Amino acid sequence: MFISKVETPSYVIDEGKLIENLRVLDRVQTEAGCKILLAQKAFSNFAVYPLIGKFLAGTTASGIYEARLGKEEMGKENHVFAPAYKDEDMAELVQICDHIIFNSVAQLMKYKNMCLDNGVEIGLRVNPEMSTQKDHAIYDPCAKGSRLGVTAAKLKEALEADSTVLDGVTGLHFHTLCEQNSDDLETTLSAFEEKFGDSLPQMKWLNMGGGHHISRADYDVDKLISLIKHVKTTYDLQVYLEPGEAIALDAGYFVTEVLDIVDNDIKTLILDGSAACHMPDVLEMPYRPPLMDSGQWGEKPFEYRLSSYTCLAGDIIGDYSFDHEIKVGDRLVFEDMAIYSMVKNNTFNGIPLPSIYLLKADGSLELIKKFGYEDFKNRLS
Repeated sequence: MFISKVETPSYVIDEGKLIENLRVLDRVQTEAGCKILLAQKAFSNFAVYPLIGKFLAGTTASGIYEARLGKEEMGKENHVFAPAYKDEDMAELVQICDHIIFNSVAQLMKYKNMCLDNGVEIGLRVNPEMSTQKDHAIYDPCAKGSRLGVTAAKLKEALEADSTVLDGVTGLHFHTLCEQNSDDLETTLSAFEEKFGDSLPQMKWLNMGGGHHISRADYDVDKLISLIKHVKTTYDLQVYLEPGEAIALDAGYFVTEVLDIVDNDIKTLILDGSAACHMPDVLEMPYRPPLMDSGQWGEKPFEYRLSSYTCLAGDIIGDYSFDHEIKVGDRLVFEDMAIYSMVKNNTFNGIPLPSIYLLKADGSLELIKKFGYEDFKNRLS
C-alpha cells in the first residue's frame, strides 16, 4: 500500500475515487440536463483539473486567484462569486470569467456596465432566509444578519427605488447548504420560489450553489434530478450546481508519523501532522476526522489522544483507540482529506507544508508537489 512509500506528512489524492465521484455527478448532468461546476474553494489541486474537466462543465471561484486558476488549468466555463470585489480585480475578472455573481445591489450597480461591455453574464446572489443547518452554524448563509445574499425585502426595496436594477441580470444564485442531502435543497428551493419566483421569468439561469453531498452513499440523487427538472420545466432556466466536497469526497488521505508518546494521565501521540496547520477544519467546525484502522475511545484496547508538534496547546486532533499498541515511528492515515485541507493549510510555527501525492487509478504513485523552506520564507517578508 502507499502508506510506506510516501514522505510524512503528506496528502495523497485518490484518482480512482475522484473518477467514481465524477461519474455520479455526470449522471446528474446527463439525466437532469444541468451543468455542474467545481467549487475550487474546497479542492484546487489543478494537477487533476484535466481529469475533472472531462466530466464537469467548468469551475467556480471565490476571487481573482481561483478565477485565474480555473481559466488557466481547466479552461471551460469560469464563474466567480465574492461578497465584494475590488476595482483592480474586476478589471481582470471581466476578461477571464463567463459569469460574475454579485452579493449586493450596490456592487451590482457599480460593475454592471463593465460586465455588459465585456459580454459577461451577470448574476445576483439572493438569500432565501431558510436555514436548514443543524450542526454547522458557522457555515449557515441564512443565519440571522447574514451578509451573504440579498433578501427578498431588500430586493423589493431596491426595485421600488430603481426599476432597472435587474436589467442586464441573466441569473440568480443561492447557496445555503453544507454537506447536506437533497431534501434540504427541496426545502430551500420552495422558499426561494416563494420569495423570488416573480423574478425568474426574466432570467436565463439559476445557480443553486454548493453544499450538495451528491457523491455520498446515502444522498438521494433521484430527488436532486427531479428538483432540477422541476426548475427547468417550470421556468425554462439553465440550472447550475457548484459542489466542492462532492467532487473529492473520500478521495484523499493524510499520512503522518508518530514522533513521540507523552503520558500525562492521557497517552498522547505527538505526530508530524497538525490539526491547526494541516487539517484546520478539525478545529474550526470542529469535528473528529476519520482515521484508518481505528475506533472510538473505549471501543478498542489501546487508547490514545492524537496531537501535534506545534506549540499550540489545543492542537488536538481527537481521541482514538486501536487493536494494537502504537509505537514511535508508526504511521497513521486520516481519511477524507482531499477537501478543505490543502486549500486551507498554513505554516504556523514554521511547520512544513505536507507533500502532495497522486495515487493513480492503476495503483501507481506520483509525487506532484514537495514544499520546502523557501515556500515558508517566501510567504513572509
